[in-house]
Amino acid sequence: MNIYLLQIVNGIGIGMLYFLLAVGLSIVFGLLRFVNFAHGAFFLLGAYLCFQLGELGMSFWWTLLAAPLTVGAFAWLVEKFVLRHIYQLPHHFHILFTVGLALVLQEAVISYWGPLGNNISPPDLLQGVIVAGDFVYPKYRLFVIAFTAVMALLLWWLLEGTRLGSIVRAGSESTEMVGLLGLNIDRIFSLVFALGAATAGLAGALAGPIRGVEPFMGVEALGIAFVVVVIGGLGSFFGALAGGILVGVLQSLMSTIWSEGAHLMIYIAMAAVMLLRPNGLFGRAS
Repeated sequence: MNIYLLQIVNGIGIGMLYFLLAVGLSIVFGLLRFVNFAHGAFFLLGAYLCFQLGELGMSFWWTLLAAPLTVGAFAWLVEKFVLRHIYQLPHHFHILFTVGLALVLQEAVISYWGPLGNNISPPDLLQGVIVAGDFVYPKYRLFVIAFTAVMALLLWWLLEGTRLGSIVRAGSESTEMVGLLGLNIDRIFSLVFALGAATAGLAGALAGPIRGVEPFMGVEALGIAFVVVVIGGLGSFFGALAGGILVGVLQSLMSTIWSEGAHLMIYIAMAAVMLLRPNGLFGRAS
């Protein structure tokens, strides 16, 4: 199989993980106008919960459910008892608190699991490769592409085809209007924040068998998530999808062409998009 075609398929898989990571950040900003610098820490927690639950004997399939739900529940508590009390404060308070929360979670991970990385094995069913003619590809990575595609469809349906999605979209335009309709806007904020954190946790759990887990993976994930959201456009579902795949494919191709510049190129791509379309590929002018 052509090495570049292989890298494009790899990039789509990585890009779909980036989408899952970034879509929560984008939705939360779209509704709450709140930039969450702790989002990478939710990715980190999802990966380590997947690792820990696997060590305790839980099936990998169940960890894909338990890890994001636990991260979402934790984020719901944080939003309910802390964040909602600082929404009205200037943005630098939001940044200071969420950066502090991310650092606390990172140090907690180091204290409990240690500073060294660990590996997560994919389930037996997904070990090995699929061979179809010249096409040879790891089963687990194909599973990630298929699974994240299904999750993207479910998220799209949730946002576009349900009453909750209608409320979220209306809230992103005007929270005052949603409040005047008699809806509990605080509860909606909590649900959306928890959903965003859960998708980041799911991305972390799925990424574990590919890259392993280590305490600083949340910092890297946060940087990637911001690049994806800026390229796609703040608050845009399809922007997060297009931005994630674009960044994943670019990073994967550059790792073959110029490995030292793979990370550099995604930031160059972000700068180019900002110059041509300051609101991102699918962003709207404010």
